[in-house]
Amino acid sequence: MKMSELKDLTLVELRAKSRDLRQELFNLRLQQASAQLEKTARLRLLRRDVARLETRITQLQRETK
Repeated sequence: MKMSELKDLTLVELRAKSRDLRQELFNLRLQQASAQLEKTARLRLLRRDVARLETRITQLQRETK
């Protein structure tokens, strides 16, 4: 996911997407703890995507103030 993709989303959509990615990240961490995770690189990508989403959410919140 790139920042250019996030520019068009609304605050509500960004929060929903963040919630979904955090849930997926949680599930992958559970798989990793039980040694069932095959694609460990997915964890890193998800963490970065969540960070991008949170950055964009913060930007939108500051614009509305």
